[in-house]
Amino acid sequence: MKVGILAGGFGTRLAEETEIRPKPMVEIGGMPILWHIMMYYHTYGHREFAVALGYKGDHIKRWFAEYNSLNGSMTVNMATGEIKRHGSSIPDWTVDLVDTGIRTGTGGRIKRLTKWMGNNTFMLTWGDGVSDVDLNKLLAFHRSHGKLATMTAVRPPARYGHIEFDGHRVVEFNEKSQAAEGWINGAFFVLEPGVMDYIDGDEVMFEYAPMQRLAADGQLMAFRHESFWQCMDTLREKTVLQRLWESGNPPWKLWKDQDQ
Repeated sequence: MKVGILAGGFGTRLAEETEIRPKPMVEIGGMPILWHIMMYYHTYGHREFAVALGYKGDHIKRWFAEYNSLNGSMTVNMATGEIKRHGSSIPDWTVDLVDTGIRTGTGGRIKRLTKWMGNNTFMLTWGDGVSDVDLNKLLAFHRSHGKLATMTAVRPPARYGHIEFDGHRVVEFNEKSQAAEGWINGAFFVLEPGVMDYIDGDEVMFEYAPMQRLAADGQLMAFRHESFWQCMDTLREKTVLQRLWESGNPPWKLWKDQDQ
């Protein structure tokens, strides 16, 4: 099953990083978050990807073009130019890097992936978030209901403490309680080709009219994920992910280092 990843946005809320590179190339633990996402899908057996490019897409193309040649140690014979590589472990991926326009909306980018995804069920996510969602259970849920679209619904931790009042008296205070937050769209979709019919053009944002119409038609289902999920919209959130990585046990790292 092919996996589509949207990697074309401007990342304006992470401008400290995205002035020089696209958000999916911002590094966590020395590797782009896009790589982390792909490695996560890889651990569930997914090897074919289509990455929708836009803002600074050349950075992403260059990274993939150089990844094979620069991974691991190497010996260079300066006289002959011969290069011998040692100990590199390259994932067996096929990656379509698809130009989808600089200002194209998320819906438009998905629709531009149509010919790359084929007439089959496919997975899709944003190029700026990681999770420990069970992709096998997600896919089984999607296949069980027979609708066009499944999104992963998540409840992220509140950014601030949650307070309940009785007049001016605080009756309950929960510091960063997850339960205080409602369910939101966490991406990690499973979609049928018929979803493309709900996307009218390049400027369409998938999160608005297409998903609203899918819901109105009874074609959008939610897979509720209670465990870890984290996007990387801001520098603060990048720091959260970096600290999780440095802890030695980041929730999304299901792979072993030799699998990289």
